[in-house]
Amino acid sequence: MTVYFIGAGPGAADLITVRGARTLARCQVCLYAGSLVPRDLLAECPPDARLVDTARLDLDQITAEFVAAHEAGHDVARLHSGDPSVFSAVAEQMRRLDAVGVPYDVVPGVPAFAAAAAALKRELTVPTVGQTVILTRIAQQATPMPEGEDLATLGRSGALLVLHLAARYVDRVVGELLPHYGADCPAAVVAMASRPDEVVLRGTLDDIAAQVKAAGVVRTAVIIVGRTLGAEQFRDSHLYSSDRERPHEPCNPQGPAV
Repeated sequence: MTVYFIGAGPGAADLITVRGARTLARCQVCLYAGSLVPRDLLAECPPDARLVDTARLDLDQITAEFVAAHEAGHDVARLHSGDPSVFSAVAEQMRRLDAVGVPYDVVPGVPAFAAAAAALKRELTVPTVGQTVILTRIAQQATPMPEGEDLATLGRSGALLVLHLAARYVDRVVGELLPHYGADCPAAVVAMASRPDEVVLRGTLDDIAAQVKAAGVVRTAVIIVGRTLGAEQFRDSHLYSSDRERPHEPCNPQGPAV
């Protein structure tokens, strides 16, 4: 028996990975966050699977579900929105499973920031403009930020910032970043990325907060701030440059021809 932490993707049911869908289809138990994971994904579960919405469960109750499935010999699909590697609360669940000796594995998913970049039709790293992306959030009363990871400190890097869980505090975000990025710095907010009700807002630090308020965006959104969002004049990458030396024979990723 194994607990599989599966990245369900940013919202659209067809953005789950092939591996994620196949794993989901063979698990007898599925735990999912009903407020975030699209219901269409549950159609991938076996018809007789036990479906548990964890929206109102605490960590002890979730762990109890894992243990009960383990004792029954049932594999568990633990669906998380986006990708389990960031802002997913997977680490604390893994720690509980380690403590009780229940095996687990992780199936990555499409993260929200990637879906937001796709909606904006932008590459977040652009030659000579920006090659660093910082994924972060802002301090809230329930979960403070570690020392040195406050927004003002990160903003001094000038790197492109992607902020999760911060749309409700957009005024604060703008206020802390203005001294480092300037009012004309491109900014965007994408809410419900990849879903039918997706909202895409484009602007600058000077006007993005007003747009967010006018659109009524308060959750399920990422804020992106950085010069690469508006980059138009930049050098082509070396990857496809005509000056780059290339092998005479085509590359075969499967190994040498036989």
